[in-house]
Amino acid sequence: MSLRDGFTFAGISSRVIFGRGTLSQVGAEVRRLGRTAALVLSTPHQAAEAQALADALGPLAAGVFTGATMHTPVEVSDAAVAAFRAAGADCVVAVGGGSTIGLAKAIALRTGADQVVVPTTYAGSEMTDILGETAGGQKTTKRDPAIRPEVVIYDVDLTLTLPAQMTVTSALNAIAHGVEVLYARDGNPILSAMAVEAMRAFKAGLPVVVADPLNTDARAQVLYGAWLCSTGLGYAAMALHHKLCHTIGGSFGMPHAETHAILIPHTAAFNAVAVPEMLAPVAEVFGGSVGGGLWDFAKSCGAPLALRDLGLSEADLDRAAELATANPYDNPRPFARADIRTLLQHAWEGRRPD
Repeated sequence: MSLRDGFTFAGISSRVIFGRGTLSQVGAEVRRLGRTAALVLSTPHQAAEAQALADALGPLAAGVFTGATMHTPVEVSDAAVAAFRAAGADCVVAVGGGSTIGLAKAIALRTGADQVVVPTTYAGSEMTDILGETAGGQKTTKRDPAIRPEVVIYDVDLTLTLPAQMTVTSALNAIAHGVEVLYARDGNPILSAMAVEAMRAFKAGLPVVVADPLNTDARAQVLYGAWLCSTGLGYAAMALHHKLCHTIGGSFGMPHAETHAILIPHTAAFNAVAVPEMLAPVAEVFGGSVGGGLWDFAKSCGAPLALRDLGLSEADLDRAAELATANPYDNPRPFARADIRTLLQHAWEGRRPD
């Protein structure tokens, strides 16, 4: 975009705390919000961490709900709201990745509760006003200021035990947010600068984390990149990439981060045809072409490269293309169903974009 055209930037509204050992500040942040009864949220896998946090909060904890699930099914949201009200809670504390943070957002939207979220992956929904929920086999998204968390606490120490595969896929998930920020219809130079800075952080830090998962400097660099990408996505419109991921994830039960990781080289390559100047920084950071550079980086970090490896069948691609083009998000490059079907075929096979 040209600076002479001007731009609008709403400013970052969430309070952000970043560092090591910052989990200890959750209680102080609950009090700062004027709240006294927090429902602590997690997935079943992170139930022990949620309980430990509730124990540390002491009388500030109203209870624990450990039923957060991928793609935020509405029935889980309804059960969590019931638990929130039964516990007499006045805020939520979410510890985990996108599934848990999504549940916190669903509760906040339904009850007006404040949110303190502690991301433990790099997936990056914590800074956004976006909620995606699944009902009847389809995932829909909505945006509302009430969805955006009041406080986000990044603790580098919590990422040290994140498994290598999840580290890579959630990092690529975050990079996908940054790529879409670069060509968003409501983007601006501030968000673009943040997205490019994030990609540089991922390019430098992620290979080190893969080789040495306990390297705190590299972990901090990757978590910093995740914050930047999450912030960008929180203030810019989503396009083709996110539409495809929401479709495949919500309608076919594919894992969220892995789907992002596989699709981003293909969606970026597709859009680079229409807006090469906007996506040129991606090629500069990762080398080669836009799609090829992302694909090579993903491969070098050990990421999954083919949708078929996630369990998606080739027979599902026709329906996926149909669903993705039924109510498409705004995108810089126009497309028809046949274009998306071809893109998905290449992603299903794991083909490197030219």
